[in-house]
Amino acid sequence: MPLNPDAVGATSQPGRRSWTSKDALLYALGVGAGTDDLPFTTENTQNVAQQVLPTMAVVLGAGDRGLWEHVGDINWTMLLHGEQAVEQHAPIPVEGEIESVTTITGIYDKGSGALLTTETRSVDTATGEPLFTTRSGAFIRGEGGWGGDRGPSRPAHVPADSAVYHTVVYETRPEQALLYRLSGDRNPLHSDPSFASAAGFDRPILHGLCTYGFTGRALLQSLCDGDPARFGSMDARFSAPVWPGDTLTVSIWETGEGEAFFQTKRDDGTVVIDGGRCTFR
Repeated sequence: MPLNPDAVGATSQPGRRSWTSKDALLYALGVGAGTDDLPFTTENTQNVAQQVLPTMAVVLGAGDRGLWEHVGDINWTMLLHGEQAVEQHAPIPVEGEIESVTTITGIYDKGSGALLTTETRSVDTATGEPLFTTRSGAFIRGEGGWGGDRGPSRPAHVPADSAVYHTVVYETRPEQALLYRLSGDRNPLHSDPSFASAAGFDRPILHGLCTYGFTGRALLQSLCDGDPARFGSMDARFSAPVWPGDTLTVSIWETGEGEAFFQTKRDDGTVVIDGGRCTFR
């Protein structure tokens, strides 16, 4: 059954989600933080106040799956996360509650598949103020070719020769996906070998948003001195899968006042996150 382009503009009912200090700690561990990142991995070390990684917004602001009923029947084994953006309006508190509304912003014909884009706006229920906005693109293989709008092209984000360069290398663990999934994404593509095989992979792959979280940690460390209050936004495209146990190298180019471009590669040189742009204070 083809996708329904008329679903663009459909909006979810407001939904609420709360979290605790433990949830924030678990998310940080899931994206590789450890003993060198105590503000994000413990709440009881002397003179260290717990903080929350800005990319936890992708977990807390996950869109309402029920909204996809407007789109049509989807073969979930054919779905891949295509792109992700986070815009932080204020630092995420250690515990709290948000109210979120998700809107389908586009359904684009990419030929070999369809790209479905959404935007979720999340408000802190304690203050009534916007906390973060997340934007996501899901690529559904085999659903393109109906002659629809291909959608806008992403900018290349090529840094100038004068850009300030940083590089950060992280090791992922063989059980990284099993730990990350405890923050909420239980898609069996990341844990079940038979499901991964049906989706065309020889073994479970790492969540794209886990790789995104590793990359966000590198941006926070290199551009914001580890201070979440200085983190503005992060936008990138997923270009290849990562397997648990891979080494990730994040390359960052400061291009001007409060802006940087970035890219993440596997240890074999394959680019896995591309076209990245970050803003910071």
